[in-house]
Amino acid sequence: MPTRRLYALARKLTAGLTLRNCAGILLGAAICTFGIHNIHQQTGITEGGVIGMMLLLEHWLGVSPALLTPVLDISCYLLAFRYLGKRFIRTSVLSTLCVSLFYKLWECFPPMLPDLSAHPLLAALLGGIFVGLGVGLIVRQGGSSGGDDALALVIARISGWRLSRAYMFTDFVVLGLSLTYLPVGRIVFSLITVTVSSWLIDRVQQMGCCCTD
Repeated sequence: MPTRRLYALARKLTAGLTLRNCAGILLGAAICTFGIHNIHQQTGITEGGVIGMMLLLEHWLGVSPALLTPVLDISCYLLAFRYLGKRFIRTSVLSTLCVSLFYKLWECFPPMLPDLSAHPLLAALLGGIFVGLGVGLIVRQGGSSGGDDALALVIARISGWRLSRAYMFTDFVVLGLSLTYLPVGRIVFSLITVTVSSWLIDRVQQMGCCCTD
């Protein structure tokens, strides 16, 4: 019975998606989580968007990330449902599950890249490339890897901005607020990595057509 339910759920989540779409989501999830696990987490590069806001609220309000993360993500997805449609939400559920599975997979192995803590600029650039390519592939299939992507896509839809500008707006606002508890030097490298990733997400997404209805 559980197997039958899982199969039915998989059918619903992949409805309307081609094999190429599913492969793009899997590849994107693998790439972005590999970069975050092997670069961001090793070097302590902080994030903008939902993750950065979660860290900010945890620091100042003492609220557990276990509570903050789903609240922030669900809020972004509710907003996305209104402006991007139910197909986007369905595809995003699939892609976020893939992201979670690949996080778990990479955690089973020791770091596969050298520790770049002594080379923060290189870490920021490489980290941005991994995240930009990975998330870009997911967004190109019409989904998102988390609340950050959903929020940026909604902002782009409402404002008419390019997707890269929407990402940078949310990231820069959160990183600017993070200066209240993080040193400037650390924020500078985070700004570099989110600038690179935002630019790449936009370019990869423009290579295909994201359909939402």
